[in-house]
Amino acid sequence: MKTKTHIFFTLLFALLITSAQAQYGAQKRADYYFGQFQYGKAIKEYEKMVDGKFNTDYAHQRLAECYLLIRDFKRSLPHFKKVINNNSIPTDYYFKYAMALYSDGQLDQAETWLKKYKKYNKNDSRVKRFLKDGNLASVVFNSRERYEIFELPFNSTESDFGSFVNGEYLYFASSREDLVEGDEYGWNEEPWLDIFMVKEEGEDQIPIKIEGDVNTRFHESSLVFSTDYKNDTVVYFTRNNYFKNKKAYGAEDELNLKIFSAIKEKGEWKENRNLRINSDYFSTGHPFVSPGRTRLYFTSDRPGGYGGTDIYYSEIHPRGGIGKPVNAGPVVNTEGNEMFPFINHEGVLFFASDGHVGFGQLDIFSTISNDNDEIVDVVNLGTPVNSPSDDFAFFAHEDGINGYFSSNRDGGMGSDDIYKFKFTPELSLEGYVIDGVNLRPLDSVKIALYNQKDGSLEGEALTNANGYYRMYINRERNYVIEASRKTHPSKNVYFNTYTTPLTTKIISQNITLEPVMDVKLLADLNKIYFDFNKSDIRPDAAKELDKVVKLMTVTYPEMIIHLEAHTDPIGSHAYNDALSERRAKSTYEYLIEHGVPKEHILSYKGFGKRRLINHCTGRENCTDEELELNRRTEFPIVQIKNPKDMFVKNK
Repeated sequence: MKTKTHIFFTLLFALLITSAQAQYGAQKRADYYFGQFQYGKAIKEYEKMVDGKFNTDYAHQRLAECYLLIRDFKRSLPHFKKVINNNSIPTDYYFKYAMALYSDGQLDQAETWLKKYKKYNKNDSRVKRFLKDGNLASVVFNSRERYEIFELPFNSTESDFGSFVNGEYLYFASSREDLVEGDEYGWNEEPWLDIFMVKEEGEDQIPIKIEGDVNTRFHESSLVFSTDYKNDTVVYFTRNNYFKNKKAYGAEDELNLKIFSAIKEKGEWKENRNLRINSDYFSTGHPFVSPGRTRLYFTSDRPGGYGGTDIYYSEIHPRGGIGKPVNAGPVVNTEGNEMFPFINHEGVLFFASDGHVGFGQLDIFSTISNDNDEIVDVVNLGTPVNSPSDDFAFFAHEDGINGYFSSNRDGGMGSDDIYKFKFTPELSLEGYVIDGVNLRPLDSVKIALYNQKDGSLEGEALTNANGYYRMYINRERNYVIEASRKTHPSKNVYFNTYTTPLTTKIISQNITLEPVMDVKLLADLNKIYFDFNKSDIRPDAAKELDKVVKLMTVTYPEMIIHLEAHTDPIGSHAYNDALSERRAKSTYEYLIEHGVPKEHILSYKGFGKRRLINHCTGRENCTDEELELNRRTEFPIVQIKNPKDMFVKNK
């Protein structure tokens, strides 16, 4: 019988672990989609977590954010309400909740939560700024991620902008006087632009012109690599309307932009096509090819747009043809200027605009799409990428950590300069807490995270039914986790995030807690009562003893105990010894009858009034409550796990 029971619970535990792993897979997918701006897909995975009752608080937090980011405020509110009063929730959620309430027209409630947020974040200027002219999606997006920017040594005193990396080289446009031939361009009195290349890493960062006939006496810029239908490498680039050594001004003598392509022949790039989407009557430029070479994105001021210049795209046909231009729509395009499109590895569009709410002139934005891949909002990348000046031509490596953008901000070398950025994504700490004896997950374990440097509390969480916890943490910290539960002594775990790679977004720290050697705590026992001068098991006592049965047969089936019964000091030793012995025996028999193996109770004994736990000697010097404390049943633990198991684990 014992073997069958053991097999049953082993299988049950295996099923629980399998289910937990499946739910954990949903969380990993959801977090991946969230990090790649694919909030519609993330919502589906977080909802699976809620349905599966896996890490539900975290899922509700993320669902609230996802719905905010796709501007579905009403659907974010129920998820906020599920978690907003949790003690462990980060205080920035007070601000996000306030913004959702504000957007839903619940102004009084929004003000209440803004005030609560400001109590913890007194120097945050977003409160006033958002209510004045801010963008909700930007507020949410920029709540944890940040950029660090660096100046590059190869910038010149003239214009340098528009980066693209292929292999070991970075390609960009420049009008540096010492290397560019031809007349000055009247607009900014700088030489005309050519395309240069420079080694991205290392000390040899000396720009040189790309070889071939791509560069001419007039402007070339915004080079992007792609492949043709034969998988041969090609490049697309921007040139003003000058072709075959002739100036080609527009119908009204305006200098327009066009997109050209080139192929490599004998180590040199040879211009081979003027794309059919070009025109002498309007500009078409700043090309970028989506991953998979399915679309060509570009900037154009062609008729029928929403403002000055808009973002367009054309499908790339299997044989290399470029399809009809399609406007990216009014969520992206405004009455102002949108330009320099970039598509990251996950298909998210980044672009520059002076028409969306920003910090100055051109700012860099990212798009947010729903589950149908429809763009529903844009987010400003925030400072320090954006500034009061023009910030544009965003490019990121596939990892999303490193990349480049261009800006004419104060402090640069020339009119436009290229800056490198390093993106720091949010970092989370997660893990499972398990019992050191039965290896089962422990719920309701308090996880407190302290900064080792000053002892300050930086985060709190409670494990869920699967023993799982998760919280946001900072990089470059020495941390100590304190895990505690009343049934298990506290345990400290030390770790640091100084060497955590930027590509790492989650740190796992599983914790094992050993149970206390106390049946009352482990079984959550209340007082076991007997009627006066009786040893019968009362119904209320039976409920408590059932907890002991479960503890010894299910939770810790290897547990071995002694059983002791004690009385108050009223009466003789003989009387109390006999009474406590009868009570010990009836308790023992109840446990055995309900499944506890006989060999797991080594002895049962009544000690009468011989082991009082307070000063009581009789009714004359004790209250009824003090007398009651001595009438008790105790279960001293001899062993909680099999010594053989201990040997195997230690081995």
